[in-house]
Amino acid sequence: MSIYDILDTLWGIVDTTGIPTFGWKYLVMWVVGGGFMYLAIAKKYEPLLLLPIGFGIFIVNFPLVPLMGHSHGHDQLLQIFYHYGLEWEVIPCVIFLGLGAMTDFGPLIANPKALLIGAGAQLGVFITFTGTVIAGFTLKEAASVSIIGGADGPTTVYLTQHLAPQLLGPNALAAYSYMAMVPLLQPPIIRLLTTKKERLIKMRQLRPVSQTEKIFFPIVAVTIIALLVPSVIPLLGMFMFGNLMKESGVVERLTGTAEGALMNIVTIFLGLSVGATMHAEKFLTWKPLLIFGLGLVDFAVCTVGGILTAKIMNFFIKTKINPIIGAAGVSAVPMAARVCQTEGQKYDPSNNLLMHALGPNLAGVIGSAAAAGMFISMFD
Repeated sequence: MSIYDILDTLWGIVDTTGIPTFGWKYLVMWVVGGGFMYLAIAKKYEPLLLLPIGFGIFIVNFPLVPLMGHSHGHDQLLQIFYHYGLEWEVIPCVIFLGLGAMTDFGPLIANPKALLIGAGAQLGVFITFTGTVIAGFTLKEAASVSIIGGADGPTTVYLTQHLAPQLLGPNALAAYSYMAMVPLLQPPIIRLLTTKKERLIKMRQLRPVSQTEKIFFPIVAVTIIALLVPSVIPLLGMFMFGNLMKESGVVERLTGTAEGALMNIVTIFLGLSVGATMHAEKFLTWKPLLIFGLGLVDFAVCTVGGILTAKIMNFFIKTKINPIIGAAGVSAVPMAARVCQTEGQKYDPSNNLLMHALGPNLAGVIGSAAAAGMFISMFD
């Protein structure tokens, strides 16, 4: 065998690796994926989501890896997660089932005015929709991007899969990023829009809510939602069913599975699937990068909308609302409510706003899902 044959054989071996086609774009995506893993591990920002998303971004950004394509007539591993979990819209609905099983609607039932704050916090959704259209996105793409400001990852995934599946990766990544960074992003906005006097407002303790009220709430809520926004029932129907299981007290095993093992399993699949869509060739273009900027503006305006709604309500009600809780009108449950609690106690350590903030927080979940349903009805 000649030296040329040996070199040709060696090159043939090298050619089967990813080394010849490795490029700088992969390195950029390693940095992006590494950044998310850093936030999850070092900063503990939403680690259950950001760690699998970050690793998903990292692992798909190697040449020739058989993860997000088809081979021998079959889907590859992460393509299976994506196809059956996200394209079929199973994962967002199952996550809402688990969230419902973990949710106590007592604060919202005790203070139904919180629904107005949750609705006001959707201001950013519609402002961003207009701006996104002006920026050159299609109507369907603009609708899917604008829902990011609600800081509700499953709803973002659900709406994007309906209207603009090509944007699923950047949209979901932006939504979960801003959910994770709520403790960093919201406090400056709260301090900017509220006075010291407003931050010191003490709110009355919420009335006790009976078990009967808690059992009837998901049933009544589903009835209203199904009549007004039927397209979002796959999400909110599962959300309310999970809550009904919890409040009924008769299916502890099902409730425990929904909020525990099942929730953990689909979270793993969701994170890896979302991360796996972030291949360098798709991500490093102008649209995904612009989505991150628009998503930040969207989230900020939604926070502003909730705070301003609370301030406006104070002109018309006798018992004043601490406008800090307006920031919880985004649907990042319970992170936004905890931020409100922390901010309130900075000015008065005895001021307990957590339960009051949970009302707008839960209203934000319903509000962002309702906005998504409206977009689906308009454009799907």
